[in-house]
Amino acid sequence: FSLLLLNLEEYYFEQHTANHVQHNGSQEERKIRGSLKICSKSVIFEPDAISQPIIKIPLRDCIKIGKHGENGANQHFAKAKSGGISLIFSQVYFIKEHNIVAPYKIERGKMEYVFELDVSGKVEDVVETLLQLHRASCLDKLGDQTAMITAILQSRLARTSFDKNRFQSVSEKLHMECKAEMVTPLVTNPGHVCITDTNLYFQPLNGYPKPVVQITLQDVRRIYKRRHGLMPLGLEVFCTEDNLCSDIYLKFYESQDRDDLYFYIATYLEHHVAEHTAESYMLQWQRGHLSNYQYLLHLNNLADRSCNDLSQYPVFPWVISDYYSSELDLSNPATFRDLSKPVGALNKERLERLLIRYEEMPEPKFMYGSHYSSPGYVLFYLVRIAPEYMLCLQNGRFDNADRMFNSIAETWKNCLDGATDFKELIPEFYGDDVSFLVNSLKLDLGKRQGGQMVDDVELPLWASSPEDFLQKSKEALESNYVSEHLHEWIDLIFGYKQKGSDAVGAHNVFHPLTYEGGVDLNSIEDPDEKVAMLTQILEFGQTPKQLFVTPHPRRITPKFKSLSQTSSYNAPIVDSPVSPGEESFEDLTEESKTLAWNNITKLQLHEQYKIHKEAVTGIAVSCNGSSVFTTSQDSTLKMFSKESKMLQRSISFSNMALSSCLLLPGDATVISSSWDNNVYFYSIAFGRRQDTLMGHDDAVSKICWHNDRLYSASWDSTVKVWSGVPAEMPGTKKHQFDLLAELEHEVSVDTISLNAASTLLVSGTKEGTVNIWDLATATLLHQIPCHSGTVCDAAFSPDSRHVLSTGADGCLNVIDVQTGMLISSLTSDEPQRCFIWDGNSVLSGSQSGELLVWDLLGAKISERIQGHTGAVTCIWMNEQCSSIITGGEDRQIMFWKLQY
Repeated sequence: FSLLLLNLEEYYFEQHTANHVQHNGSQEERKIRGSLKICSKSVIFEPDAISQPIIKIPLRDCIKIGKHGENGANQHFAKAKSGGISLIFSQVYFIKEHNIVAPYKIERGKMEYVFELDVSGKVEDVVETLLQLHRASCLDKLGDQTAMITAILQSRLARTSFDKNRFQSVSEKLHMECKAEMVTPLVTNPGHVCITDTNLYFQPLNGYPKPVVQITLQDVRRIYKRRHGLMPLGLEVFCTEDNLCSDIYLKFYESQDRDDLYFYIATYLEHHVAEHTAESYMLQWQRGHLSNYQYLLHLNNLADRSCNDLSQYPVFPWVISDYYSSELDLSNPATFRDLSKPVGALNKERLERLLIRYEEMPEPKFMYGSHYSSPGYVLFYLVRIAPEYMLCLQNGRFDNADRMFNSIAETWKNCLDGATDFKELIPEFYGDDVSFLVNSLKLDLGKRQGGQMVDDVELPLWASSPEDFLQKSKEALESNYVSEHLHEWIDLIFGYKQKGSDAVGAHNVFHPLTYEGGVDLNSIEDPDEKVAMLTQILEFGQTPKQLFVTPHPRRITPKFKSLSQTSSYNAPIVDSPVSPGEESFEDLTEESKTLAWNNITKLQLHEQYKIHKEAVTGIAVSCNGSSVFTTSQDSTLKMFSKESKMLQRSISFSNMALSSCLLLPGDATVISSSWDNNVYFYSIAFGRRQDTLMGHDDAVSKICWHNDRLYSASWDSTVKVWSGVPAEMPGTKKHQFDLLAELEHEVSVDTISLNAASTLLVSGTKEGTVNIWDLATATLLHQIPCHSGTVCDAAFSPDSRHVLSTGADGCLNVIDVQTGMLISSLTSDEPQRCFIWDGNSVLSGSQSGELLVWDLLGAKISERIQGHTGAVTCIWMNEQCSSIITGGEDRQIMFWKLQY
């Protein structure tokens, strides 16, 4: 027995041990032991012996139900000695004879079956229940039937409650209890949900498949709110990072119950698990931390797709279009399907026919009469491993043998040419389990027109075995071509081309019923219409929840540019010619950096923006250069988009000035130091503060980061070294900061910087001392009192041999790292507040707002460039040395370009 033997939307209420009495009262009378199961639309008898078939009698086919041995149906209240129930009916199903999954056998004609309950006292109650359910099944209208059965179910749920003896420990505290249903494919099982301070429980009304399902809250990794049948009533709980199968899927009767339970678990999780948004996954995928397969699973999950709900099963794209060659060539673009078009638009002739029909159609128009994902399509692919689901969906029958999933190439051809076939794939095509391609259960799936039996799925010529087919499909999904075009398919399924004029332009318009919000079920008064509508929604297919409303960015794929870089991809270099211009700046070699520095005097102001209310104190820029983060004495961290030239975010952590900022590798977290003694971690993807490090007793003046270590300088006379794990890494809990070292100074520290290898640190103090520290041993190597005022900025040369420092005294000092000797000192008539240098030339920002270019070897100023109308307070240069950003006391940020 399984719940799949019930009809769709049918409930299993209770069971009783019983005998099925055959040939009652005659010489051949025999009794078959088993259990009698009372369901909302049928009676099912499951014999103990598996050689015997399961018997299913639909209640609507019953002519008479009563206690056995009575004359006339109305006398079933008379006390009879026997504990028998008599059913007279016109149709019966025999299922799973010898425990073999096969189409149901049907016997028609008037028959009587007698079932003897072990507990004869229960007969009256059971007969009463059956008569009530029989009345419901015989109502003319589907809506009335559903309403009556729902009422019977709700009254049963109301009469029972969660059995507290099922708690794991006596000390557990109950937080909430409510009625709900557990959802598995095609089946919902009613019962009671209960949550305590340590566990989530579900107790099915019928005790099937086990008396209670328990999930320890500590094991929960993610929870998602789900829509079930387009209603916001579902909740899915995952205890693993594996995105394919959840641990429990619940459907509530009231959305308030769902939200309360979600809130309780989410609050519990907040302290344990990082939350993920589509944007945060997108960032990880873009940068190569997630595979295409993992990313698509995450998107399906966020868009309400679940393996527990066949009407919203995860959807994956066809990516290969060549199923006929003997070799699969993944370096040839022609091998792949065009991912910018929906399946329905891949064949030009078919699309033209569909568009003609679309033009002539009255509103609401749609291009495709069927969807790319529906329960029928999912089971079409999975019939060999889920035959009982197919039988459940199709009233005990398999599909016509010729319409079965017989061959990959045939299925693809039909999706290209078929008048009504636009289906995409399911994740199994890119997984590791080949069983859906093989008829290992030896099912009798029928005979095709050519006479051959339906057996294993026929594979393309290029696949030597089912394992090889899946391996090559996976390679195709992760290939360079798909990586470069997957965002186009995401736009169609989860993105901005899903709805509206963009969907029309992309030939991506489906029936209105398939979209979220396409129909408001609550507004439908007529119960019949409502049930019919819900059935249609569930069986026809549903479009995923829309996750993106703007075009999805493409993946950053490795470009093979400079031969000096050993590439992990062994692709021939010649295949990717570098276009002249911007592109070739991506992997600049040392020569071009030298070229840039040789032309540093030709710096030109490109654009400027006043975005703060007080002096800018720090600049950090994302890897692709599109987002600029700045901190200011006005206490805000701002995010500015270079593309749109717009301020995108402004964040305040306290009312104190922020002193510097930096971006963590991966561009998902920005860190700011503050005069309020704290360091703040802000998640760009979630748009919220992720963490606070309360590390000092006075203002934090500057921070640096390298290899999961944070270095913070403070006016409390210390520089501290912390180990921290970036929280954007999936699955990690909040930052765990451990103090690794504390570098003590006599006075407040105003600036710090690391050498390229992060083995050395230079610090500059308020009283003009420059200190060089060995980080491996946390010891002071040199202390050089070389300025007569605050040290404004200090930094190592690229080769770590020298340190340059600038001070309030207007001096530029060069110190030899090995010896600690002051080897050169240049003076200007005003303080140089910040600088960048390459070991030979220096670009410094002065108190007056000018940018000065210094030639250290020639000991002279070689250029003065007009910049800010107040001191230049911070300066940033990209790795290629081709663009520079400065911030000033005039509250502006200025973008500079090298013109040569």
